[in-house]
Amino acid sequence: MVKTIVVIGAGVMGRGIAYASALGGYEVFLTDVDRKSLDKARQEIDSIIEQSVERIKITPSQGKEIEQKLVYSMDLRQCLATADLVIEAVPEKKNIKQRVFQEMERYAPGHCLFATNTSTMSPTEIGSYGKRPHKTIAMHFFNPVHKINFIEIIKGLETDDATVEEVIGVAKRMGKETAVVNEFPGFITSRISALVGNEAFYMLQEGLGTPQEIDKAIKLGLKYPMGPFELVDLVGLDARLNNLLYLYEKLGEKYRPAPLLEQYVKAGRLGRKTGKGVYDYSQENERGVHL
Repeated sequence: MVKTIVVIGAGVMGRGIAYASALGGYEVFLTDVDRKSLDKARQEIDSIIEQSVERIKITPSQGKEIEQKLVYSMDLRQCLATADLVIEAVPEKKNIKQRVFQEMERYAPGHCLFATNTSTMSPTEIGSYGKRPHKTIAMHFFNPVHKINFIEIIKGLETDDATVEEVIGVAKRMGKETAVVNEFPGFITSRISALVGNEAFYMLQEGLGTPQEIDKAIKLGLKYPMGPFELVDLVGLDARLNNLLYLYEKLGEKYRPAPLLEQYVKAGRLGRKTGKGVYDYSQENERGVHL
């Protein structure tokens, strides 16, 4: 039974997963190699707690409990020593994930389950980085984690049923709905999102409409909660490009990245995190202004 969760990587996704885990009542260790990332994660999580109390989504006492359940540490070995579930949330790069999973295998107890937060990568391959592929699974969280109550759970080739059931239970305690799918490149959500987002860039490249008009049409006409450009600015244009390149390699021509998307990434227009993407967030406007 999972009592303690270790989240590796204190970026946007990692801090959101850590918050959701503490909200679910788990003891949580959030670890990263960079002290600044941990400090920023603490500030962001404190802000989420404060806003959640103000909006009466949690009580002040619940907010205090969440704070008390969270430990921020750079000592990965110490964090892993008592882990029941490790959720890796490092960048979507094979060499980084491989190194992290080898460390997880080395220091985590034998009963510990391993989960990777990935939107496209193979949990079967990632499971091969350690010696417990039957206890390895993918948990695809969505940004912002504290607002989107869904996790896509992906079974690897050797993932056993006990691991699947345990992870479903963890997700439920976090307040998340789940869909369990078998591994295939891009899973469900990433394949659809990548296609829609990439097609939007082709439309913009062709002069079909402005980003505002394209986003508006998708939201109002198709009932999407966010337009494709609003979404890509949130998740990061570099992350979207990496996903498309992976899907293009695995699934073929229909996932070839739009040249305009590649140009934006080369120009450093990566979205909200850099202040400019499809929209300009330098003034922190609600919508941003297309450059």
